[in-house]
Amino acid sequence: MAACWLSILVPVYNVRPWLLDCLQSVMEQTAPGDGVQVLALDDCSTDGCGELLQELALRWPGRLQLLRHERNAGLSAARNTLIEAAQGEYLWFLDSDDRLLPGAVAGLRAIVQAHGPDVVLCDFALLRERTQLKHRLRGEGHRRSFKGPARRLVRDRCALLAGLLATGQLHAWSKISRRALWTDDLRFPAGRYFEDMATMPLLALRAASFYYQPSPWVAYRQRASSILATMTPAKALDQSAALAPLAQALRDTECASDPRVQRALAHQAARCLAGAMRYLCRQGCDADWGEPPAAAAQRLRENFLRISPLTPQALARDWLLRGWWLRRQRLLRWFNARPGA
Repeated sequence: MAACWLSILVPVYNVRPWLLDCLQSVMEQTAPGDGVQVLALDDCSTDGCGELLQELALRWPGRLQLLRHERNAGLSAARNTLIEAAQGEYLWFLDSDDRLLPGAVAGLRAIVQAHGPDVVLCDFALLRERTQLKHRLRGEGHRRSFKGPARRLVRDRCALLAGLLATGQLHAWSKISRRALWTDDLRFPAGRYFEDMATMPLLALRAASFYYQPSPWVAYRQRASSILATMTPAKALDQSAALAPLAQALRDTECASDPRVQRALAHQAARCLAGAMRYLCRQGCDADWGEPPAAAAQRLRENFLRISPLTPQALARDWLLRGWWLRRQRLLRWFNARPGA
């Protein structure tokens, strides 16, 4: 494993208060000559991140490699640039306000050496400035990112896709993947929100094998400026359509007829519809949708119908059989809502 077996890719933009903590959590688990490449890209930060990165590169000479965009291009473009510069056999995206938990790199290395899967999945913890008892009771110290077989190599891409969609945890940083899967036709969509949701299921379709380690390897920091916490009409529309590329790609695969994938994709499409419709009904005419709210609502519903293998009525029946009466009522309410009418 002396060759470059892993590239840890860190896009950076205006995260100076947390940047040192993030990179230090990586450096504490790596060492010179251990085959881990650490790449950080400054996407034209305005809060001094660039200067801090230069200082840290001097602190860890030869271990922290720096890149910089000439102009701010967004998270997707930053990740895409990092993919092009990566030399490792595996890629691990780490957001620059998050951190790796102790033992993460060693745990990954052991799995790669023993099994060599195309994709490795891990769980995560929520990171708060002050953790209270109610947070522990909610299980924030260990959140699952996958529903399916654990601690063994699995060669079933449909199980991988269904397990990801079932939890809805489609973030890039809980999935470590072979660099070979990232061919030129797979990149994060530049200029779009919910880029992880649009990209990671497509990655899963390419994987011949996976290994799920149900241990929290990443501490995810919840911030008030997150996409979900600062919803806009553009974000709501992108959320409702994020899984459209997957629905298109599925048509040519064996997973298209897999009932596990159909149910999980329909469920996730409904969650996207609910999130977007909730914002639309709350904001209504007070937000700039570029069209009447009723027309925007119809667009959101059309996106659901393009993505979901099940109709709203079929999904509602499925949920009713599972005893999810409240969830069924919410789906039908959001699908029939007429905001601004």
